[in-house]
Amino acid sequence: MAIDFMTEASPQIKDYLFYLQTVRGKSPKTVDEYFSDLRTFFRFIKRKRNLVPKDMEFTEIPVDDVDEELIKSVTLTDAYEFMNYLLRERSNSAVTRARKCSSLKSFFNYYTIKKHLLPSNPLAELDIPKSGKKLPKYLTLEQSIALLNAVDGENKERDYCILTLFLNCGLRLSELVGINFNDIRSNNTIRITGKGNKQRVVYLNDACIKAINDYKKVRPADGVKDKNALFLSARLQRISPKTVQFIVNKYLTKIGLDAQGYSCHKLRHTAATLMYQHGNVDIRVLQEILGHENLNTTEIYTHLSPDQIKNAANANPLSHMMSTEKDKDGDDNNNDEN
Repeated sequence: MAIDFMTEASPQIKDYLFYLQTVRGKSPKTVDEYFSDLRTFFRFIKRKRNLVPKDMEFTEIPVDDVDEELIKSVTLTDAYEFMNYLLRERSNSAVTRARKCSSLKSFFNYYTIKKHLLPSNPLAELDIPKSGKKLPKYLTLEQSIALLNAVDGENKERDYCILTLFLNCGLRLSELVGINFNDIRSNNTIRITGKGNKQRVVYLNDACIKAINDYKKVRPADGVKDKNALFLSARLQRISPKTVQFIVNKYLTKIGLDAQGYSCHKLRHTAATLMYQHGNVDIRVLQEILGHENLNTTEIYTHLSPDQIKNAANANPLSHMMSTEKDKDGDDNNNDEN
């Protein structure tokens, strides 16, 4: 079911969501996720407080009447009971519960710090559930080369350029489709607009420069609906995220990786991993390239390859120490009691 906080949310919840979107620069999708988390929480609170009929379906509980009085009544105990409900009744994973926990802490912090409705954040001490960090899925260097070599067909220059930017620059899908002509600078850099409309400059290596120039030579010029867009679809308009995902999946399928959970975002993981493992890129430089706000996010790419682990083991100064078989009749086995 589509989320529409404009019609479902109370003025108090809307106020916070508008703040996220206009001041914090959160994307509409992210704002919808925040609303979904808040909607679930306040539905839980209203049922717990017997503010709705007991036989009312949980998904039918309205949140357009969540007012200051209800917000002020929330306690830390309520939040922990909600976390327990998410775990036992909804079987939410630790990752999902952690996100909802962060949404709640942020909401109540807003009404404490920004709106001064609360004397203190009642959820300030709410602990975020720990979740095991999973290694990001990525292509090996050999698979990345095979993916690029698999490109062919009528739009091969465009498709090759798309894959090259993904694998060399570590772009998000939304960032790639949003590239305009004037984002490409004469000093071999490109301006990328990331999450929250935050901009960063990414340097283009020789492979990227050649791929862009090759595509420019064949990019349609007549009848283009969005002249600013770098990448165009068959309809001569800015290429859509769905079309880019289709292109990526097509070539992944061609090299036999279609059923292994790869996607456009996995190509971003691949770029980051290749830069870290093969280019010895500093973690803070990698953070800047990827446009991560927090260094902790970037650190998921610092996982080691089997070769790196093997080389580390072989680098141990004791790695060449071999045990020697001692002579049974030699001095080492002398049983004389002298």
